[in-house]
Amino acid sequence: MGCFFSKRRKADRESRPENEEELPKQYSWDQREKVDPKDYMFSGLKDETVGRLPGTIAGQQFLIQDCENCNIYIFDHSATITIDDCTNCIIFLGPVKGSVFFRNCRDCKCTLACQQFRVRDCRKLEVFLCCATQPIIESSSNIKFGCFQWYYPELAFQFKDAGLSIFNNTWSNIHDFTPVSGELNWSLLPEDAVVQDYVPVPTTEELKAVRVSTEANRSIVPISRGHRQKSSDESCLVVLFAGDYTIANARKLIDKMVGKGFFLVQTKEVSMKAEDAERVFREKAPDFLPLLNKGTFWMIGILLWLFSLHADLIYFCL
Repeated sequence: MGCFFSKRRKADRESRPENEEELPKQYSWDQREKVDPKDYMFSGLKDETVGRLPGTIAGQQFLIQDCENCNIYIFDHSATITIDDCTNCIIFLGPVKGSVFFRNCRDCKCTLACQQFRVRDCRKLEVFLCCATQPIIESSSNIKFGCFQWYYPELAFQFKDAGLSIFNNTWSNIHDFTPVSGELNWSLLPEDAVVQDYVPVPTTEELKAVRVSTEANRSIVPISRGHRQKSSDESCLVVLFAGDYTIANARKLIDKMVGKGFFLVQTKEVSMKAEDAERVFREKAPDFLPLLNKGTFWMIGILLWLFSLHADLIYFCL
């Protein structure tokens, strides 16, 4: 008793001409485009301006190491980026799906967006940051943080490709693993700090093709005050429920309220459930549950914390 398929394979071999070689098996991973690691690193550079244009990294890992006095611009999304042993460099990193890890770097100025931000054994970094989780520093000193402020046309799509929300930014909520008694290893940059003065727009012909703007009102990420000291105890919470134009409406609302003298403290994009609504809306919660629960799916809401010297209001924007 035999197997039908084994007989068929045997027949196939017997029917093949004697001088015809059997082709090797092809697997899905054999069809993948070969990746040259050198295309995904900058190493050992000095006094250079270098970069990668949109679409040239497309979610791969990237490495920057042993660079000195360089301007480095990564105008694409990536998986993770590690920066090792760099001195006096200016660095821009497009959205990073995973972690950005600085190790043993000195006197660098950076603008970047990522899921996780870590610094170890570094001195004097100035970072304009968008980070979805709590930024971490370790065995480092004189690390200064500001809110991410940058724009180019492809950036919004790159945030989406990296799985990052422009509204989830904990840039000022720093955790220091190695605090020193009586000293502070990190601080916030001045609120009026201009990102162009720290991370200027590239001037080489190749990189100038990316239409960059560092104007605050064009920044993809809303510019928030974070944990800066408030000058007023009066505040309001704005909630926008998910819809076709939620992001655009949130940006318009922020611009309008900032124009009226409000200050944006923090934004958060969350999946809100019934218990969350009860905690936020309290006695008004039953009025909003129908907006949250659609079939078996919970809708996404965007929460904006704002405060004003003159306002004591709570807005529920539907």
